[in-house]
Amino acid sequence: MKIQEYIIENVKAFEPKHIFECGQCFRWNKQEGGSYTGVIGNNVLNVAKQGNKVIFKGNCDGDIKDICKEYFDLDRDYEQIKQKLSVVDEFLKNSIDYGNGIRILNQNLWECIISFIISANNNIPRIKKIIERLSLEYGDKICFEGKEYYTFPTPEQLSKATVEDLRKLGLGFRDVRVYNTTKMILEKQVDLGRLTILNDSNEIREELLKLDGVGPKVADCIMLFSTLKRLDVFPIDVWVRRVMNELYIKAEDETKINKKEITKLAEDKYKDLAGIAQQYLFYWKREA
Repeated sequence: MKIQEYIIENVKAFEPKHIFECGQCFRWNKQEGGSYTGVIGNNVLNVAKQGNKVIFKGNCDGDIKDICKEYFDLDRDYEQIKQKLSVVDEFLKNSIDYGNGIRILNQNLWECIISFIISANNNIPRIKKIIERLSLEYGDKICFEGKEYYTFPTPEQLSKATVEDLRKLGLGFRDVRVYNTTKMILEKQVDLGRLTILNDSNEIREELLKLDGVGPKVADCIMLFSTLKRLDVFPIDVWVRRVMNELYIKAEDETKINKKEITKLAEDKYKDLAGIAQQYLFYWKREA
């Protein structure tokens, strides 16, 4: 492990605030000066935007350039994606203009599963604190710029926790779900390796739904925000339901809208880029 730096210039679709505060990740924290520091696998990275430069600096287990390219999806042309989605309608164009620096991260599948189980009926500050406590208790320590950080625990590391241990860390009703899912993955009742080679989103979803604590919305979040990278899925939470109703459906009581109606609408309008459209709409509605 050594301190490394990687700089990219003239990148048009990369805004740290948009990326780290659009609800897709929980291990990044804003620093004084506006940069963000987070843990990716066995690496600690700081990400700063200065003018038209993005500067990555970190204590890395591997080449920082390779790590950043994979995690931040740097080889994907988001400018082309934005152009394609902007012509769908004025509403989506406005949301893209607002969150123009969003990129969908390639997060570790296992970490994504546990993180989004924890996210159920929860708020982002609390989710982040729970994940930090899990990592501190069961992960490995990494030092970076005089501070201690902790990796997200592997399934083997997390299997050391009892339901009572998890409850003490503040998981609430999610403690049993995290415990059971960890056991199921270790026993390969759901094979994460197999999920990465499946091409059909419905088949992947059905496998994920076998895990305790994974419902349709959590499954879609896992598929979109992890290395599974299913850009065609459209996770629906309260914000997404609200924005889709306000813009298109216009029902008097949004809570009674069938999620299948929203999914069909998203499929028809946004096609195979529905997941990226969802992130622009979610960020726009929640922040603006």
